[in-house]
Amino acid sequence: MIIRHKWLAALGAVVAGALAACSPQAAEQVPEPTSAAAATHPESGLEVIPVTVTTDSGAHTFQAELAASRQEQARGLMFRTEMGADEGMIFPYDTPQELGFWMRNTVLPLDIIFIGSDGRILNIEDGEPYNEVSVTSDGLAVAVLELNQGRAEELGIGPGDLVEW
Repeated sequence: MIIRHKWLAALGAVVAGALAACSPQAAEQVPEPTSAAAATHPESGLEVIPVTVTTDSGAHTFQAELAASRQEQARGLMFRTEMGADEGMIFPYDTPQELGFWMRNTVLPLDIIFIGSDGRILNIEDGEPYNEVSVTSDGLAVAVLELNQGRAEELGIGPGDLVEW
């Protein structure tokens, strides 16, 4: 009986400790996570990063999905039916090259913004839904930023403006 009583007392202490750990007071003692987890887009699952375009009249920041891999770049915004006014997708490349983009299976009309190695906009082309004819960069580009069509004009974004990500 003494052994069972000691065992029950020990079990009671463990249960009491577990309950205390689950109490609101214990929860207040647990620090909040400090590492900033990368945001991901709910539809594509891609990392979302800030992309800032600086014009003569100021800067505008977009939340852009990062299409970093060849597979992510090949899919791009295909099949997407909506995108917020301050959202976009950025396609970075390791080496400067002539780039061409087409709109196969892309529902949204887009501004396709070609960016040179100095971070400056080379040219902006209209991406027409479902068009399989490529629009191309006016020179060697290291990235493309896609926005809703007309957004660049609305914000006064044009060739020579600086793009940072």
